[in-house]
Amino acid sequence: MNPDEALRETLQLVARAMAPARHDWWIVASAACRLHGIDSGAVRDVDVLLDEHDLAAVLVPLGLSPAAGTSDGLFRSRCFVSWDGAPLTVEFFAGFELCEAGQWSEVRLQTREWRGLDGLELPVPQRGELADLLRRFGRPKDLARADRLSPSGPFPSR
Repeated sequence: MNPDEALRETLQLVARAMAPARHDWWIVASAACRLHGIDSGAVRDVDVLLDEHDLAAVLVPLGLSPAAGTSDGLFRSRCFVSWDGAPLTVEFFAGFELCEAGQWSEVRLQTREWRGLDGLELPVPQRGELADLLRRFGRPKDLARADRLSPSGPFPSR
């Protein structure tokens, strides 16, 4: 299966899995960039940020159990679960926090828009908020994606 087909099929499965959700949820990171129409590089997994109240409704039908997340020093979640039941791994997380300047703060997205892929509509943060989030992550791959999301690219227009 080629990478675009794998992403398309994975996103279809995510949409079905998220159908029971009653609260806002988002696709973020590289898959969200792709849904915004930018080349985000290889999409190796699909990151889904969801509300903690929807964990059981979404995870149990997939045969998954909510599990406490751990920290990698930059990110942590109150719940983090990987699902390998799609062509690409899907990472579900709730209570997502980011460590900036030694302080943990919960990531609370403010915007939500629907982006289409082959007749399927999926929620992502608006372009500017997604770029800001990626900049906050600060990793080289995220900064490059944020630059691609910005209207002027990495350099201000003159």
